[in-house]
Amino acid sequence: MDEVVEAVEKAKKEWDEAYAKTQEHIKAIENYGKSREEKEKSSNSLQRLNGLAQDGLNLLNSLHLKLDLLAPQLPTSDQVQSAQSLLQSWKKEYNNLRLSLRNANLQAKANMRKAAQEERELLLGGGEESTIRRRNLQTKAGMTSAAESITESLRRTRQLMVQEVERNASTLMTFDESTGVLRKAESEYKGHRSLLMRTRNLLSTMQRQDIIDRVILVLGLILFSCAVLYVVSKRIGLLKLQRQVTAAIKAGMARQPEIRPGAAEDGVNLAQVYRDNAAPNMEVPLQRPMHDEL
Repeated sequence: MDEVVEAVEKAKKEWDEAYAKTQEHIKAIENYGKSREEKEKSSNSLQRLNGLAQDGLNLLNSLHLKLDLLAPQLPTSDQVQSAQSLLQSWKKEYNNLRLSLRNANLQAKANMRKAAQEERELLLGGGEESTIRRRNLQTKAGMTSAAESITESLRRTRQLMVQEVERNASTLMTFDESTGVLRKAESEYKGHRSLLMRTRNLLSTMQRQDIIDRVILVLGLILFSCAVLYVVSKRIGLLKLQRQVTAAIKAGMARQPEIRPGAAEDGVNLAQVYRDNAAPNMEVPLQRPMHDEL
């Protein structure tokens, strides 16, 4: 059987027992002081009976709260509805007991007033019986007051102990809730921790990639600079060669012969003179074809 179901059944049994005992105490309060014989035979005073009845009501109230907490935890919906209906029934019974206790106290006060009136009549009657009666009343009154004071102190002590137990129970419940919250926070932290580890790995990869990209950019810039320098050097060499060829051509044109004015009269063969005065056959290197190195 489920633990919650067992706790509910146990609460039902405790309710039945406490309800029966509380009814007995209320009935005893209602019958208190009806006659001198019953009052003398009774070992419980009215104050003690009220204390016992109040303790029973407090116990019933705590059981009601306990069932109210356990009802939503039941495994099936039918059991939950049954527990809810039982809670309504318990609430009505609890209210009826409180009303019965109030009426019983009123009846007990009426009985005590009636008994006091009878005692007064007996005491004022005179005679030996009234004297003995007065002595017994004084002795019983002292004993009763002492017993009532002791009972009241014990009742206060018990009430303080009950309050302390309830406070400890609430503290334990708070600790349990705090433990659950801490466990949930721990699980969430573990999930965030794995996410942080993945993020850290991604950042490391990005840093390595950034370094590689920088190295590639530097190498590319160096290669581009070398290519530019190479092209510029080739261009400068070709310009120098072109200037040399141009200068050689200009020098050859400057060496052409000049025709003298009396050459025709002297019968000098102009062509021969030209051939004689022509510049020697110089093999001028032809301009090499220019290739675009780019």
